[in-house]
Amino acid sequence: MQTVILAAGEGTRMRPLTETVPKPMLPVADRPLCAHTAEAAVEAGASELLFVVGYEADAVREFFADEYRGVPVSFAVQREQRGTADAVRAAKDRLDGPFAVLNGDNIYDPESVAELFGAAPSIAAIEVETPEDYGVLSTDAAGDRVTGIVEKPDEPPSTLANAGAYAFPEAAIGWLDVDESERGEYEITDVVAKTIEAEAVTPVTLTRWLDVGRPWELLAANEWQIGELERRVDGEVRGDAELRGDVVIEAGATVEPGVVIEGPAIVRSGADIGPNAYVRGATLVGEDCHVGHGVEIKNSVLMTGTNVPHLSYVGDSLLGPNVNFGAGTQVANLRHDGESVEQTVKGERVSTGRRKYGVVVGPGAKTAINTSLAPGIVLSANARTTPGESVSRDR
Repeated sequence: MQTVILAAGEGTRMRPLTETVPKPMLPVADRPLCAHTAEAAVEAGASELLFVVGYEADAVREFFADEYRGVPVSFAVQREQRGTADAVRAAKDRLDGPFAVLNGDNIYDPESVAELFGAAPSIAAIEVETPEDYGVLSTDAAGDRVTGIVEKPDEPPSTLANAGAYAFPEAAIGWLDVDESERGEYEITDVVAKTIEAEAVTPVTLTRWLDVGRPWELLAANEWQIGELERRVDGEVRGDAELRGDVVIEAGATVEPGVVIEGPAIVRSGADIGPNAYVRGATLVGEDCHVGHGVEIKNSVLMTGTNVPHLSYVGDSLLGPNVNFGAGTQVANLRHDGESVEQTVKGERVSTGRRKYGVVVGPGAKTAINTSLAPGIVLSANARTTPGESVSRDR
């Protein structure tokens, strides 16, 4: 099964974390987001991985090169982001049989992807409580054949939402030239509609699935994948440092005396923790990061080269590459009224659905000594604060 992985998008709703990398290359546990998609495809029996790239394409090319876990890799370029069918069409000349399409910013359980491949032609679905908010599958009376997809219906025909993963027959290669939709895009669902007309399409209900479109969903993806890591200590753990539970210390990482790390957590190569730091709760400390004396990091993602050197607290937050927190920087991650924390996404204030949620900090941002950051704040790339400042608005 040739597998097309869509990895061309910038991820504007994920800004400022995507200022320097495409969304599919954001870190999730020990690898980029789209590598989890690739992993699921390989485990399901993919014969070739075809990455459709666009924004910051070199990051994807450099990571995957010409082979991933023994499976050949090739690339196609989507020059403009004009929809999912347009993205798959970019790889059309490389397709020569039945093929699957997976989103590079989704996480799937591998067993369900294997079921999707085995049931081809097929479409992945996820059970939802509010199907009126999704594209919903309609099926025959037996529930074993898809008869259509209805977008956000007032009266949903089922509780099966389209999860955006498909296994197509070879004939679908000729159906990729669809008309432009009302949204001005070329939609993969139009290719699905043609497949439903021509063949029996099987619905495959995913056991677990996550669409990673906004920062708090990236946090959730890390919680999921870090939570599945098994304890491994390949780096250096010095003195009385204590590792509790499933903690991964990669080769080249150092944990200084007085540190306590409560799993699940991962400390990547080149990172240095401590002395006397506390790391807990599904935390990723990325490559070449430094977490220093008197610092507590809880349920957070620290991307490559980021420093939280001393006397700071970071909770339920995402810190982009090469961020530096001045001494005494404190992140607030809880509203006193108990309501879910909100964050601004593309100019609109949106509930994260999380009672505890800290901040999102763009690449290269720096806070000055004794900075306080309110829940849901976004600091843009290269943002700065002043000593003693209390920041309650995005910057």
